[in-house]
Amino acid sequence: MEKFDLAIIGAGPAGYEAADFAARHGLKTVLIEKNSLGGTCLNSGCIPTKTLLHTAEMYHEVTTQAEKIGLSYSDFSVDMMKMQQRKDEVLCTLRDGIGKLMKMRKVTVLKGTGAIIGQNRISVADETQKQVIEADKILIATGSVPAVPPIQGAQYAVTSDELLNSAKAYESLVIIGGGVIGIEFASLYTALGKKVIIIEALDKILANMDKEFAQSLKMLLTKRGAQIHVKSTVTKIEQQAGKYICHYTEKDKAQSAEAECVLMAVGRRPYSANLFGEEFTVETDRSRIKVDENYQTSVPNIYAAGDVIGGVQLAHTATAEAINAICHMLGKEPVYDTALIPSCVYTNPEIASVGMTADEAKKAGVKVIALKYPMGANGKTVLSLQERSFIKVIAEAETKRVLGAQMMCARATDMISQFTQAIANKLTLEDMGKVIYPHPTFSEAIGKTVEQ
Repeated sequence: MEKFDLAIIGAGPAGYEAADFAARHGLKTVLIEKNSLGGTCLNSGCIPTKTLLHTAEMYHEVTTQAEKIGLSYSDFSVDMMKMQQRKDEVLCTLRDGIGKLMKMRKVTVLKGTGAIIGQNRISVADETQKQVIEADKILIATGSVPAVPPIQGAQYAVTSDELLNSAKAYESLVIIGGGVIGIEFASLYTALGKKVIIIEALDKILANMDKEFAQSLKMLLTKRGAQIHVKSTVTKIEQQAGKYICHYTEKDKAQSAEAECVLMAVGRRPYSANLFGEEFTVETDRSRIKVDENYQTSVPNIYAAGDVIGGVQLAHTATAEAINAICHMLGKEPVYDTALIPSCVYTNPEIASVGMTADEAKKAGVKVIALKYPMGANGKTVLSLQERSFIKVIAEAETKRVLGAQMMCARATDMISQFTQAIANKLTLEDMGKVIYPHPTFSEAIGKTVEQ
């Protein structure tokens, strides 16, 4: 039986980044993955979604703005098959990169399904064989899978995993759920000029983010032709003559929406199925693995991080949690402050947020000032024909220390890190205002925002 210092189950952002970190710090490490390196983020989440969105936004820009910027074209169309081929090329390149990194770090990669059968033992089975390995420490990083609620006819809906691999660009799409996943697919399909209907149970889309995001994005998606129904509950999905009918209630009235495809995008749930042997387990809350502040489970040498423990389900959160877990194994202080996590939505314009919102500050009894800069005054925004966008900064009223930022503009997901660094280092508006930003850039709007 081969022995390791650390065994990691799951090769997503939590797993492979933790393997890299652990190996660099001297741990003999094995990484176990039943599918492909990269996990959900690389293979059926972040990267494929953004790859398709990139193409869709280029198509939208040409078809809606070409004449304005002095371009002409003919016979311009969408080829979803080629979009999928391009997406697969991107995934293959990045998977190969992870594989080479693991080889360089001398991390053993085992292809197969890992099941913990004892405090220090893992069974790894593939299609042809089963082996048992031993490890002093174990890190569970198995991620999450799409959630499918018990709606009548739910089998007629597809999940994000399935839609990402579809070679067909459906002419019409009903999206159940107005969270990040649903909204990004809505952006993708409206950019391609398709009919989109969003059905959301809560009172606004992107319910967990700043309310101004929801208001502005609703206006922009509606302008692109999307229909958005909030405070609406889906009751049944049925198939009729090659189409799908989604029945829902809105304002106590029965309604229905017809489309070629129905996307179930109501969130994701921790993936821990078949993770333990018949005679061994750790404490769980349904499918979620329970951990303490050090990411230790009820069995101290077994840790868990990422989506499988619930909480904020973001790739960079998973990476930070997993590396902090390795730090605890090594007796080191954690690298990351997981209380400060930027959230990003890859719509057009992009959305990014970090720290406190004005409403959160008010609820916490913190006196703040809110500074807002409309990107319509930014040269790069105007020349590139960007739509409604803004930057908002929240600072403590007395000290002017930056507490949060909300951005809805081009390159927001890249620029939000400046505010994350400012909050982490307790910078003030004056500190941020000392920076000279190049012109013309989107980022110079940060300087304009904090100088007010």
